[in-house]
Amino acid sequence: MGKFSRDKGKRGEAELVRFLRAAGWQNVRRTAQYCGKTGEAADLVGLPGIHIECKRVEHLNIDDALAQAKRDAAGSDRLPAVFHRKNNTRWKVTMDAEDWLKIYQEYGIDELDWENTDSDKSE
Repeated sequence: MGKFSRDKGKRGEAELVRFLRAAGWQNVRRTAQYCGKTGEAADLVGLPGIHIECKRVEHLNIDDALAQAKRDAAGSDRLPAVFHRKNNTRWKVTMDAEDWLKIYQEYGIDELDWENTDSDKSE
């Protein structure tokens, strides 16, 4: 990987750190920047339960990126997720649907509660 690509990756990670901190996650940080080479495979740490793979590219093979996140998260209790964006777009998160459902279920909403909300009634 060339210096330009490495630098762009660092800038993308720093940008994602700023985004997550602005959202209230003050302990999020880049792994290499903060500690040097620690053996931590995630690009960022500090989002509880999530293994963050950060991709700031114009063309992304999302399947390859998610496979990398899964390999790097193996053996941990964190769910692999790829945070990605290209120029002039917002940050997106891609993860397996099964992992997303774990987070959603942890949020405490079940189908019965949702069916009884007023916002779901259109009649």
